[in-house]
Amino acid sequence: MKFDRKAVWSVATGWLATILVIAGLAVAAAPSGAASVQPLKIVTGNGVRVFSVEMATSEQEKQTGLMYRKELADGKGMLFDFKPEQEVSMWMKNTYVSLDMIFIRADGSILRIAEKTEPLSTSIISSGGPARAVLEVVAGTAQKYGIRPGDRVEHPLFAGK
Repeated sequence: MKFDRKAVWSVATGWLATILVIAGLAVAAAPSGAASVQPLKIVTGNGVRVFSVEMATSEQEKQTGLMYRKELADGKGMLFDFKPEQEVSMWMKNTYVSLDMIFIRADGSILRIAEKTEPLSTSIISSGGPARAVLEVVAGTAQKYGIRPGDRVEHPLFAGK
């Protein structure tokens, strides 16, 4: 039996290229390295809202956050742990989805909300005071559910919760 080496090589490299493209798409679609997904509740004057949040606790997770994501579903988000409580600054560089950034004190009360942030912006978004954590959710969430400063966030990250 005789083999055409060029034809075999062409088929092999074609398959390899296909496998690499599929692997690349799977990595691009995967969450940005957040360690785990956990439930989080926000108690508002309108009731309790439950979110499913990815935890960003390592420096790498906090630096990457929701960058490169093309969408974020309602009810989903990312919780950044900045223990200990401190002034926090965020930005939207490489973030394609407009977000509401909810800055949370160590006791679980909401300090400040930066609503409808500008995608891809390098403008600094500050907590405006000491914050233990930042919850990022899709833009419009705070308005939609009546989430306001002073409302309470329930999650194991916060004292007494």
